[in-house]
Amino acid sequence: MNTKVVPGSLIAVPGKDEVSAEAADRIERALVDAIRNRGSAVIALSGGNTPKDTYARLAKRPLDFSKILWVFVDERAVPPTSDRSNFHMVNEVLFQPAKIPAETILRMQGEAKDLEQEATRYEAELRAKVRLKKEGQPNIDIVILGIGDDGHTASLFPGEDTVKITDKLVAQVPAKGEREARLTMTVPILEMARSTFILAVGAAKHEPLERVWRVAGDVSVTPARIVKNYRGAVTWIIDRAAGGLAG
Repeated sequence: MNTKVVPGSLIAVPGKDEVSAEAADRIERALVDAIRNRGSAVIALSGGNTPKDTYARLAKRPLDFSKILWVFVDERAVPPTSDRSNFHMVNEVLFQPAKIPAETILRMQGEAKDLEQEATRYEAELRAKVRLKKEGQPNIDIVILGIGDDGHTASLFPGEDTVKITDKLVAQVPAKGEREARLTMTVPILEMARSTFILAVGAAKHEPLERVWRVAGDVSVTPARIVKNYRGAVTWIIDRAAGGLAG
């Protein structure tokens, strides 16, 4: 018997539009709370189609964008003008429409010739601009994640050593097959976030979600299982199809 336990809170809504609306509402509240309680907020953004509509909704919210620092969970090794770039997507649907100040955006430079050097630079920038927890880690208020059909999250992929890294906050991810090389935040910084929102839409997400939620499992096979060790609040926002409730 495969016993399962959802780490954190689970919110299941009818479809994709409801996922983006629910996520935008909750992320907005978390940002407002962070600004009210600490004077500013730090949010780490993921790419992909699932959070795209959420970001578009956030662009229209009455937030004090000057007090929010926007950082990235991961990025592909492409120029910022590429349609494959996470920055490009977020810039089009959130940064430009909301007129977010450029100085509040910390972009991973996916076009860098030396990705290992860029990972080191980005980690240093995070340490310089994000308040540190007593453990010495940058204290990110909100992290937005998705889950891949293969069980990956961020750019932590099954069968690869990146998920095991403990001495870096940002790492390069080598290219594999048709997949571009990437940059990604690693487990030590992701697990320290105050709040993490994980969005999943569609029937293809049901099986990997089931693997994440099983009591027993291998993080090397299903990297999204890293959430089981998160220190802060974890909220899953999924549609009925992802929860295996369609039909």
